[in-house]
Amino acid sequence: MDSVALVTGASRGLGAVIARRLAADGFAVAVNFHRDADGAARVVAAIRAEGGTARAFPADVTDEGAVAELAERVAEGLGPAGVLVANATGPQPSVPFAELTWEDHLDQLRFFVKSPTLLVQALLPGMKERGGGRVIQIGSDIVDRRLPGMSAYIGAKAAQHALTEVWARELGPYGITVNVVAPGWIPVERHAGLDPAGYLAEVPLGRMGTPEDIAAAVAFLASPGGAFVTGQRVTVNGGHT
Repeated sequence: MDSVALVTGASRGLGAVIARRLAADGFAVAVNFHRDADGAARVVAAIRAEGGTARAFPADVTDEGAVAELAERVAEGLGPAGVLVANATGPQPSVPFAELTWEDHLDQLRFFVKSPTLLVQALLPGMKERGGGRVIQIGSDIVDRRLPGMSAYIGAKAAQHALTEVWARELGPYGITVNVVAPGWIPVERHAGLDPAGYLAEVPLGRMGTPEDIAAAVAFLASPGGAFVTGQRVTVNGGHT
């Protein structure tokens, strides 16, 4: 199995926990970040303290040139990435439909359509050369919840899911699996101050999910046990939807 994993948006939140879990499973982890160099450094230090291998790689993963350079720097610094975890995200504002603009849509499409496209294209030659790879996108169960005011975000996440299915079929002949892990509401730093009580009341398993729950699903799909799973959306939300 390929031993290098690239996790985008890994300086905090879900990405940081995913990076640490993959490192614990034996991957050398490329910790991508855009602005939070200190956060990425903390993630790298934590992985190394636990006996793992990691390096931080700055890049705006919505920019064509930056993504191409990122793939090259990861290959030079750790080795070619055989596992991609497309986790990077931006703000997710609630926008009433009457005020919705095309730019609101583009803000979300840049992260959930453009960025994964660029990343997979950048890593594809190496994956094909080595006879396989794993692409794991971080989606959202919000596609099923259809919350008012979230048109742009839901539309982009739905597109991300559909692309996962198409790419699984197109890239499968090269030994590349493509899946999406769809979390429910997993409280992380950006949710500070929000009250989860209403959401929690609707979760059959009776607890909020944790970043570790999401990391476990990602780790399975990146593992030998996940080798025959592709084109799937794995929803991790305690049965909320």
